[in-house]
Amino acid sequence: MTESLEALDWLALSRSTLDRVGERRRDEEWLATAWADARTRVVVVERGTALVRPGPALVLLGPAEAPAGERYLLGADADGVVYFAVSATLPAIEGTEPADLRRVGAALSDRDAGLLTQAVALQNWHATHTHCPRCGALTTLASAGHTRICTVDGSEHFPRTDPAVIMLVHDGERILLASGTRWPADRVSILAGFVEPGESLEQAVAREVHEEVGVTVRDCRYLGSQPWPLPRSLMLGFVAVADAGQEIRIDEDEISGARWYTREELKAATESKEIRLPGRVSIARQLIERWYGGRLPGDW
Repeated sequence: MTESLEALDWLALSRSTLDRVGERRRDEEWLATAWADARTRVVVVERGTALVRPGPALVLLGPAEAPAGERYLLGADADGVVYFAVSATLPAIEGTEPADLRRVGAALSDRDAGLLTQAVALQNWHATHTHCPRCGALTTLASAGHTRICTVDGSEHFPRTDPAVIMLVHDGERILLASGTRWPADRVSILAGFVEPGESLEQAVAREVHEEVGVTVRDCRYLGSQPWPLPRSLMLGFVAVADAGQEIRIDEDEISGARWYTREELKAATESKEIRLPGRVSIARQLIERWYGGRLPGDW
């Protein structure tokens, strides 16, 4: 594979196939009709998990079977079937088990991956935004789960998404991988960090790399993005070039170690299980394997 990565063409959590029908979120009559329709499908989510059948495939219930709980409109498919999520305790259904996005996100179908990603993102936001940031009063769900309204001042609040850059740094022949201070010693990944106020994405890439490993980069190039609702991030993937010969100086508060790998060294280290790479659900894994030029063994 050439040293310049191509744009990312497959990201596990960026595969939604639904029309989000945003124009219907305030249409109470339409929402009531959709909920009463026996064709409507519901995914139940509890603390970021949902039931799956072997395959895996999401367990989707009819409205009459769904438990009571906060209800979020997810969208409609090309056949007019409407999909909701309900935040509630998972029901007991034989032949199913609870699973989260880290475990099954990469293996689900495009539709199911999109449904679970959106449902988990909305549930996480609602669970942590029960009070108004202006006055502290309670808020209530509105717009079919896509906003909250303050019960005192009437202000409307929208789901929060935190932009984070994640970047593959290479010097032409080698890739830079690092371990977090809270990770097992064999776990490595590429660098990442949140975008600060008043900062461009490219500036965030250069700042985070320099802060975490003391390396200066250039030619920052955007490749693709993926929602990461764990709890509420949007991961923006970049590749950046570092001139060879720079000394690595790690931020010991965040990084326990970092080193360069050639393609041959990366293959040998993963095959021997000296290091483990992020799971295939992550944008990090996609960036690493595209730089390498093929699949690599093992994951977290």
